[in-house]
Amino acid sequence: MEIVSQLLPFVFLIAIMYFVIIRPQQKEAKARKEMITALKKGDKIVTNGGFIVVINKVEENFLSVKINDDVIAKLTKDSITRKYEDEA
Repeated sequence: MEIVSQLLPFVFLIAIMYFVIIRPQQKEAKARKEMITALKKGDKIVTNGGFIVVINKVEENFLSVKINDDVIAKLTKDSITRKYEDEA
């Protein structure tokens, strides 16, 4: 019985860490993955570098994006921060 009473605080600590740290990170990663798979041509995205670009073509691991009318670049899906939503 003494061993159980000594291990109980560690079990509570692990449970608290799971619900405060691990679980929210897993939810965020799942939401980000769903957002990336739902991207399509014409969507505006924000890159890790802060550029707002328009998707020109969706490939398996990359996106072809339009930076302006003359420049089309390839971007890895890992470098997407979020989908851009116009405030206006």
